Amino acid sequence: QVQLVESGGGSVQAGGSLRLSCTASGGTYTANCMAWFRQAPGKEREGVATIYPGSGAIYYADSVRGRFNISRDNTQKTLYLQMNSLRPEDTGMYYCASDGWVAEDFQQYLLRYWGQGTQVTVSS
Repeated sequence: QVQLVESGGGSVQAGGSLRLSCTASGGTYTANCMAWFRQAPGKEREGVATIYPGSGAIYYADSVRGRFNISRDNTQKTLYLQMNSLRPEDTGMYYCASDGWVAEDFQQYLLRYWGQGTQVTVSS
């Protein structure tokens, strides 16, 4: 069974930066698609960024484009999310997910594996 474990969350002030990591272990997974999602208290889960390692395609939600950067280390099976110029509205639990498909606008997605999440809190 594939396990995804996120790390790197924490508390920062607005304007600060964090780098999230997601490491895969166990089982066999294609990693044809890897993505970051987030969920704020009382809100629905929303897509943040997606990467398709095979094609190199990358997509960002409008709310984070220009501030966040998704990347992947193939050898270490690690997915990253560099988050800069953080805002209070970026606060939430951040999840990584892999194996499947995510629409460019993040309105539809089907991903097989999910991590447990890492908390990001941005204070004003």
